[in-house]
Amino acid sequence: MPVVQCSLRPGEAMRSDIGSMLWMSPNMRMETKAGGGKGAFSRMFLGESFFQNVYTAEEGSGIIAFASRFTGSIRAVRITPDKPIVCQKSAFLASEIGVSLSVFFQKKLSVGLMGGEGFLMQKLSGSGEAFLEIDGFAVEHELAAGQSLILNTGCLAVMDATCSIDIKQLSGVKNMLFGGEGLFNTKVSGPGRIILQTMPINRFASQLIPYLPARNNNR
Repeated sequence: MPVVQCSLRPGEAMRSDIGSMLWMSPNMRMETKAGGGKGAFSRMFLGESFFQNVYTAEEGSGIIAFASRFTGSIRAVRITPDKPIVCQKSAFLASEIGVSLSVFFQKKLSVGLMGGEGFLMQKLSGSGEAFLEIDGFAVEHELAAGQSLILNTGCLAVMDATCSIDIKQLSGVKNMLFGGEGLFNTKVSGPGRIILQTMPINRFASQLIPYLPARNNNR
């Protein structure tokens, strides 16, 4: 599992999801608060905890480490007031206090139903460094205005808020029935940066199903 270790100056603080901390120096003070301030209630719609932990370095510098909950990658992303980002529901790991979390609603019904990301995603705004969990290997693309990329559903991990999402139906009956890619792909258009993931957790789970022991109903 990937891990990120952060060095904090005296008085600096970081916010993380519950259970993400691995180790820290003795002078780090932990305080459990409503996650994301005003965005705490919206986090519950994402299936996340209402609470988050805030760690502050007291009486000197300190270190703290956060671990991903699933095998893959951790990406550091700089959030600025003019450049918020949108990411998958489970992407947020930790951030500086200046980063705010809220819910991003898919505007198109078709994207919410068939786009692979659902109706709700996370939006990170404000100012500061954020650390995001990526399922599998992370691949980054910069899309110009009018440029787009077709993705397998579930492969979009992060995008700039300036990007847009749509769906694209596969053409051809044989492609839809026997191509193994489902009926729809996700179409992401620029301008902006996107971060893709090579092994979405739902795909990882489906790969394990054939190796799980079958349930014996006679027991």
